[in-house]
Amino acid sequence: MLRLGVLVSGGGTNLQAILDAVDDKRITNAEVAVVISNNKGAYALERARKKAIPAQCLAPKDFENREMFHKALLSKLREYQVDLVVLAGYLVAIPPMIVEAYPNRIVNIHPSLIPSFCGTGFYGLRVHEGALERGVKVTGATVHFVDAGTDTGPIILQKAVEVQEGDTPEILQRRVMEEAEWKILPEAVDLIANGRVSVENGKVHINKV
Repeated sequence: MLRLGVLVSGGGTNLQAILDAVDDKRITNAEVAVVISNNKGAYALERARKKAIPAQCLAPKDFENREMFHKALLSKLREYQVDLVVLAGYLVAIPPMIVEAYPNRIVNIHPSLIPSFCGTGFYGLRVHEGALERGVKVTGATVHFVDAGTDTGPIILQKAVEVQEGDTPEILQRRVMEEAEWKILPEAVDLIANGRVSVENGKVHINKV
């Protein structure tokens, strides 16, 4: 049974997608061991508590410096014996010490088709604002492994979403969540939990059943 540590900063809709997929058996061989947020007011923590899942707040501002925060976060992941770290809308950079501790065992959901509209400065609504400003016809979401860069790790799954006339960043954000993020993040977790994902030469291979 793969133990998931889900890191979130806000409402936790992607966390809910994972919880629902576990309940519906669309994710098998995995369980959410702990939910950690940098924001004590994050509704994601309440979602976890409703499922009797340990919910913890670790905020950088509560520590003397970033290094102490990073060490505390790593310690918490180890305390709960986390096998896979899932970044589900987590707006804090993952430091090298945690990337090194979990090589190809940290996944992130990004609301665009990487390598478009990703990297430093592209998060939340800014991603969708960028897509609309550029006038793209298709956007989407990407699940990828986390490496030392920003949105540069090996891509696991992607799903395209059509941009429609009259879209605002908020409308597009919602459509990308509903049509892509909430589908491919649970799918990626299930693939990993069942040993179907491997990384060779920086590229992901999904093994057939």
